[in-house]
Amino acid sequence: MKHVHALALGAGLLCLAAAAGTASAHVSLETREAPAGSYYKAVLRVPHGCAGATTTAVRIRLPEGVIGVKPMPKPGWELATKEGDYAQAYESHGRTITRGVTEIAWTGGSLPDGWYDEFIFLAQLPKRSAGTVLPFPVVQECGTTASRWIELPEPGKPEGREPAPTVTLTAAPNR
Repeated sequence: MKHVHALALGAGLLCLAAAAGTASAHVSLETREAPAGSYYKAVLRVPHGCAGATTTAVRIRLPEGVIGVKPMPKPGWELATKEGDYAQAYESHGRTITRGVTEIAWTGGSLPDGWYDEFIFLAQLPKRSAGTVLPFPVVQECGTTASRWIELPEPGKPEGREPAPTVTLTAAPNR
């Protein structure tokens, strides 16, 4: 019986190790949960290139309701934002906001496949119910090839091959 438990434990540890390896193998957000309506420092982690090629651009699309976006410049990379109209108006600091940053792009840099880096921005998350999952689709360009981390999560289904980084909203703090 001890032998069976040891085998089961070993198999379980192997599954956890495999899952951890898979989770770290793609572009992800360092903090995966945050309070609804809070300011969020997004740290986008890029652990490798595209099929061995050097990363030359990282582009992220912001989900509806994420407002007040301020990307951090990165030495050696050009930073650009795309602005657009929001699907609805949002209130922030006593102002009504109907337009803002919808995409961020860091381009022209060079992140070799064997190296790791982070791309950072600050934003205000939407005031939605706890448990809401916000996907942040990312396209990682590597010269003439790309990895598209854009697969959206589906409840009850396993994570796809190229999942979009996500943040799950938690309850807003009582004020």
